[in-house]
Amino acid sequence: MLSNSVVAVFLSALALTSAAPYPQGTATIDTRQTKTYAAPRETRTVVAGRGGLRFDPENIVAPIGSIIEFHFTPLNHSVVESSFERPCQPKDAASFYSGFFPVPRSPDGGVTQSAEVFQIEVKNDQPIWFYCAQNTGRHCQSGMVGVVNQKFDGDKTLAKHKQLAAQVSGDSGVQPWIQGGERKANPNPLSGF
Repeated sequence: MLSNSVVAVFLSALALTSAAPYPQGTATIDTRQTKTYAAPRETRTVVAGRGGLRFDPENIVAPIGSIIEFHFTPLNHSVVESSFERPCQPKDAASFYSGFFPVPRSPDGGVTQSAEVFQIEVKNDQPIWFYCAQNTGRHCQSGMVGVVNQKFDGDKTLAKHKQLAAQVSGDSGVQPWIQGGERKANPNPLSGF
């Protein structure tokens, strides 16, 4: 027979493991196992808004475990995960969303970028489609879309995805909060691209 103190400790531990660590709706917790990397991971830089309404580069090849780091230039851009078939709309409730990055133009005409970046991890070899959700100027519908690890053996190409985006008549969608990646300090804000 167990003593009352052992039962009390067990019940306390059980209550702690079943309690939610955050109030519902304020955080996304990824409970999947992650890899431990022996060497630094590769980072691919993507610039939102350099040279107009586009991502540069817009077609990225990146190995599993690498980081895609989005930098933002004037005036106001975001990045949202979509599906090939439904551009300009979040893929699903778990799709990544950076939030908006308003960046003022430099008074002297020089290159400026956000003091923050948004990073996602490439977790598998499936294509990751994304877009800018800025509706002023209809960025996604104007071709501000991109892909990580596009398959080159079928008809799901970036060019076809841009055609589908151009046909979207409504506004671009966003998630209710920033999720699926990490906003962090820009590691090289004076890079000048």
